[in-house]
Amino acid sequence: MADKPWGGRFSEPTDKFVEEFTASVPFDKRLYRYDIAGSIVHCRMLARQGIISAEDAKKIMAGLEEILDDIEEGRFEWRVDLEDVHMNIESRLTEKVGDAGKRLHTARSRNDQVALDVKLYLRDEMAAISKAIYEMQEVILDRAEKEIDVIMPGYTHLQRAQPVLFSHHLMAYFEMLERDRGRFLDCAKRADRMPLGAGALAGTDFPIDRGFVAMLLRFERPTANSIDSVSDRDTNLEFLFCCSALMMHLSRLSEELILWSTGEFGFIDLPDAYCTGSSIMPQKKNPDVPELVRGKTGRVYGDLVALLTVMKGLPLAYNKDMQEDKEPVFDAADTVRGSLRAMKDIMAGMTPRVDRMLAAAKGGYSTATDLADYLVGKGLPFREAHEVVGKVVRMLTESGREMEELTLEELQGVYPGADEEGLRRLTVESSVNSRNHIGGTARAAVMEHIQLVKELRKKTEG
Repeated sequence: MADKPWGGRFSEPTDKFVEEFTASVPFDKRLYRYDIAGSIVHCRMLARQGIISAEDAKKIMAGLEEILDDIEEGRFEWRVDLEDVHMNIESRLTEKVGDAGKRLHTARSRNDQVALDVKLYLRDEMAAISKAIYEMQEVILDRAEKEIDVIMPGYTHLQRAQPVLFSHHLMAYFEMLERDRGRFLDCAKRADRMPLGAGALAGTDFPIDRGFVAMLLRFERPTANSIDSVSDRDTNLEFLFCCSALMMHLSRLSEELILWSTGEFGFIDLPDAYCTGSSIMPQKKNPDVPELVRGKTGRVYGDLVALLTVMKGLPLAYNKDMQEDKEPVFDAADTVRGSLRAMKDIMAGMTPRVDRMLAAAKGGYSTATDLADYLVGKGLPFREAHEVVGKVVRMLTESGREMEELTLEELQGVYPGADEEGLRRLTVESSVNSRNHIGGTARAAVMEHIQLVKELRKKTEG
């Protein structure tokens, strides 16, 4: 068993099936860049502290740089019998530089090594996803500003409720994405603790300098408890929750794009490049990409639930079960980045059908609340105004007419004190622009929202 780094304790080789079943290298090899970066800094610290010689450190770091090149040039052979990314790299390092390579693992364990690698990986992923969210928000801002005069029906219970600006509806997704971006940034703050130096679970008796390692790896500070350092997967879990919340928002947007692109709604045309046809029905234009984003949301939820389930009953500290933490994280990260790219491009390329939106906004008695508010202004208690307008809607429904077709005579028939102002309130333009307050759908309010956001982003970028 001398071929295994831990083989001294064992008298027979590992079963071939067990090697394959327990190996993580098929998926954790994507951590190679972070594993090598952590190893180089660890090596520098060991030499600085006099734990290994400067000569050995020089050989180790040069060997690691060569291995990095080999991997990126496709010359590196990954071996399942070496279990994981860590042992594959360490084994190759020893082949390259001899006994010096065997000294690299001094004062660390694979337990704290993998905790470091995953944190470094997630730091980059959270930064990349935050950037992708920001870029999608830029598209939404641009569309909202360009389509500022487009009116559409707002919905509750998927029934037409009140008219709103299309821009106002788009900016609702901007706000959702802003919260998503904030969650990733907050997660990154809590992840800003460096676990290397925790060893297997109890730390090490070598005179290491964890602060030095944390500084070189750009962590705020080292973790405070060695047991927690190797048994904690909160960063992974929080990352998966952030991904799940983001995918939920993208799924809701996908659902609306799917609905709006149907013949029944006809509010938008999706870009051809993000749709497909039918193998049997020549007329079809299917919104496959939004549908896939909607479907992939369940996949990301599954990633979160899978890791929560893995972690829920584990005793401290490290357990082999925790090897199952990486695939859900990798899958969620890949899925989220792909979904953001697709949805950004769809939002940039879609074409609003302004006339269809406006016609729909005028239907469904969407200004009924405006009439009730008008009657309240005339002195009628709201509950009574609600009842009066309900009678008006029933009358119009029975005659097959919409709110804008109400006559002054009919209005005065249900409320004698009504005047022409009551009829003016029934247009969708009047309804939209009457809601001129922070968070309202009036053109002035939405433009103020857009401009405020743009100014804040300029300050942040500056």
